[in-house]
Order: sequence, then C-alpha cells, then structure tokens
Amino acid sequence: MNLIHLPFGNLKAKFPIIQGGMGVGISLHQLAGHVAKNGGIGVISAAQVGYREPDFLTNTLAANLRSLKDELLKAKAIAPQGIIGVNIMVALKHYGEYAKKAVEAGADLIISGAGLPLDLPLFTKGSATKIAPIVSSGKAASVICRMWDRKHQVAPDCIVVEGPLAGGHLGFSHETIAENPDVLDIMKEVKEVVKDYENKYEKAIPVIVAGGFYTGEDVRLALERGADGVQMGTRFVTTYECDAASAYKEAYIKAEKEDIQIIKSPVGMPGRAILNDYIKNTPGNKACFYHCIEKCGVTTIPYCISKVLIAAAKGDIEHALLFCGSNAYKATHLETVADIFDEIKGALEK
Repeated sequence: MNLIHLPFGNLKAKFPIIQGGMGVGISLHQLAGHVAKNGGIGVISAAQVGYREPDFLTNTLAANLRSLKDELLKAKAIAPQGIIGVNIMVALKHYGEYAKKAVEAGADLIISGAGLPLDLPLFTKGSATKIAPIVSSGKAASVICRMWDRKHQVAPDCIVVEGPLAGGHLGFSHETIAENPDVLDIMKEVKEVVKDYENKYEKAIPVIVAGGFYTGEDVRLALERGADGVQMGTRFVTTYECDAASAYKEAYIKAEKEDIQIIKSPVGMPGRAILNDYIKNTPGNKACFYHCIEKCGVTTIPYCISKVLIAAAKGDIEHALLFCGSNAYKATHLETVADIFDEIKGALEK
C-alpha cells in the first residue's frame, strides 16, 4: 500500500492520522504540536484546558479560554506548517465561547462530539477553520448533515466515526458496548450518508474511524476496508511528548487487559477506564467543583469528574479517573511520536 495522505479542503496531512483529543490535560500543545510536526493532525482538548492557571478555581471560564489560545499558539510554534485542531465537547458549558476562541486563535479544525454539534457552523462561519463532528451511527451523521445543510448551508469537512473500543466517554449504551459493533461497519453507513452532501457541495468529506486502533497494521487494515483515515488516542499517551504526568503514562504501561473496564461516568455516560481502588470504591464526595458539563447530575454524582481527571493529568493516580482505550494494556514502554509515525509508515508501505 502506498502512503496515503489525508486531504480535506485546502489542508492535507502527510499521514491519514488524527490524534484523538484527550482531556483533561492529556493532549495539549506538546503532544498536538509534535503529532502535527510529524505529519499527522494534532488535537488539543478544550476540556478544562486551563487547569494549571492560577485563577482556574476562581475564574474557570476565563482561565480555560486564555489557556486554549495559549496552547494553540504553542502547538503552532512547534509545527508552523502542521495541522492543529481542537476537540470541544458539545456537553461543555459555554460551548460556543470555546469554539469562537479556537477560531480566533487560528485552529485549523474543530472536532466536536459528546452530543450533536448542531450549532458549530455558527461559530466558524466566515473563518478558515474546518469542522468535523464525532458520531457513533449513520443516523447521527444524517441528522447533523441534514441540519447543517438546512440551517447553515454547509457540510462537514470530515466526520469522525467513534466505535465502542474507544477510551473515555462512549456514545453507546452499555448493551451496545457489550455487543461490540464493528466501527468499520458503522463507517460504511456514514459513507452512504455523506455521498449526497459531497455531490451538493462539490467536495470530498473524509470519514475517519476511531476506537481500538493501536498499531500501524491496524491503520493499514482500516484503510484497506475503506476508511479515509484513523483517529488514535491511546497510542499517543505513552509518548515522551504527551502532556500528561509520568505517573499517568506509567499506569498505562502497568495495566493488564482485565484492568480496563467500562464504568458509569458522573455525566451519565458509559466510559472506558483503568480501574483503580478510588473508582472501584465509588467515593462519596458528591460536590461539584467546576460546573463544567451542562447535564452533570450535581446532586447525585459519586465524584466530580473534573477533579478526578485533573488528578490524573497531574499524576495523582490514587485519586484519579484513568480514562483509556481498549488497547492501553498493549503499551510496554515510552516512545517518541516520531517512533509511532515510523511504525505506521512501515505498515502502510508494505
């Protein structure tokens, strides 16, 4: 297979790889910048991006918006010719403000899931920023494409199809996760949906698959089955460039397959994580510290999700929620981002 580029609009990545946006504090400027520098699409997560700012507790939104711009500029300094995107969850409070700040700071791409980003085109109108929804079904892709076409007269620049093997929050019920539908089958449904919009808007709409892709061989097989690209998150965590603390990376390296389980997140969605004593014992602290999610069950939550994810990013593993993909147990050592792209390149050139 020849090396495949990933074009959308006027942007073209050397490799058909999007680095998954991982919050809180896991994919910031170091990881995103080095992924872009090596020919992939680097992605900064907007989720509590300003957690290290001195006024984060007292002025959370301002700290996050300031930090988002700063992280984007730092990533672009690492990869001046690279492609840098931002992942913004629809479920975040102040979603529109995050999207507008990403555009203002020069994000090449906004990737948006954890809900249907029906209003995303409002915030990118007139800018060069590309827009890509994350979906878990052909039905969701159809709703988004139809609404964007009718209300905003635009179509997605690409679509990320996330399957049940992904890390963090999942857009499936517990029952569907147990059934483990093949994301490449869902991708085919989405490709059928986008055909009409590709014709109407006279542009290609790449369909990217995500969830469970770890090796270069995984990437090659996905492309052979019709995917236009692959989003990878977990593989990039155990890199020297990843923005997470060393202890977080070490938790992946030490994890066994049976340690990775589906949990119920405080935001009401299933999620995949490395089980530790803190999560297994379901802490009784129901305090909501940050009011970050629109529909967080503030009075019923077992723990504040921002608090435990910030603990993870800082390396306080004993008080953390350790989100990960299904293949985190395959990590055996730290490597560089360049090492990963070399391995992918070798697989694609077979």
